[in-house]
Amino acid sequence: MNTHNPLPFAVPMSSTASVEIGLNAAIAAVDKDQPQILVVRAEQASSSLDSLPYGPFTPREHRTLEIGLRNWVSEQTGLSLGYVEQLYTFGDRGRHAQPDDIDPHVVSIGYVALTRVVQEQELTGGYWRNWYGFFPWEDWREGKPAILEREIEPRMREWASRPRAHGAQDIVPPQDRVRMCFALDGVRWDEEKVLERYELMYEAGLITESEEDGRYATQTWDDVPTLGLSMLYDHRRILATAMGRLRAKIKYRPVIFELMPDEFTLFELQKTVEAILGSHLHKQNFRRLVENCGLVDSTGDVRTNTGGRPAKLFRFRHEVLLERPAPGVRVHA
Repeated sequence: MNTHNPLPFAVPMSSTASVEIGLNAAIAAVDKDQPQILVVRAEQASSSLDSLPYGPFTPREHRTLEIGLRNWVSEQTGLSLGYVEQLYTFGDRGRHAQPDDIDPHVVSIGYVALTRVVQEQELTGGYWRNWYGFFPWEDWREGKPAILEREIEPRMREWASRPRAHGAQDIVPPQDRVRMCFALDGVRWDEEKVLERYELMYEAGLITESEEDGRYATQTWDDVPTLGLSMLYDHRRILATAMGRLRAKIKYRPVIFELMPDEFTLFELQKTVEAILGSHLHKQNFRRLVENCGLVDSTGDVRTNTGGRPAKLFRFRHEVLLERPAPGVRVHA
């Protein structure tokens, strides 16, 4: 995990502190049918990398962790967050620590947040970037991504077939882990395994962050292409966790409507779900599912500027939250 303040405006702690608590936000939106993630630019040595909005938790200023997160996001980007959910605590020592490190060890608490705001002019800092730029192998809306067959699968198969280090004990053999995560040999693609795929590629030394962290596996490859945009420290890992959580959660909770305007067409709702899942959905099946589940109500109005037939407008039906415990969009690609 981070052992340095990842942004120049993060408040440093005393050198006598052994642990620093950081707050990271993966803020997602959908614009023009594309999933966006809000990033800020962090200066690290001579290179610039994208970073998730970040700041240290200071108990004297922040009554709760979430209040601290909201304050940092507002200060860095000008954005006021709506829906926020805690993801995970990221505290691995080995990702950035070097033997002679004297800086505090950073334990980061990651959050996922959803918003409808994507216009650059509404931000005072940061910018929106398509999250598939960081994970191009996760977007199956136009079919299986070419980068999987061309670059990732051959290298992952090769890595899994290599002899294991002496004394290494794998509960699940590497070959099976690769098959399950990357849908090889007849295994079905699981869109929720975003983090598992990223972690396997990191372990295999195929991710830029592996080299930056000094992992031995990167030295076993002669030539590795750039597989997605890298991020500062382990922020891409945090983003992968957020993507997997969101892909799972829209199936059992109506969080997808946090990304929708007050009124929308079913086609717009489908495109938003597809953007998050990274897969194409059957139009009629999706409409039947949404209407039969009682997730939406018709407003009685139509939208005429569709380029075709007028489309009915709908709104999220809030009463569904009181009617059953898991009112999500249980879609099947």
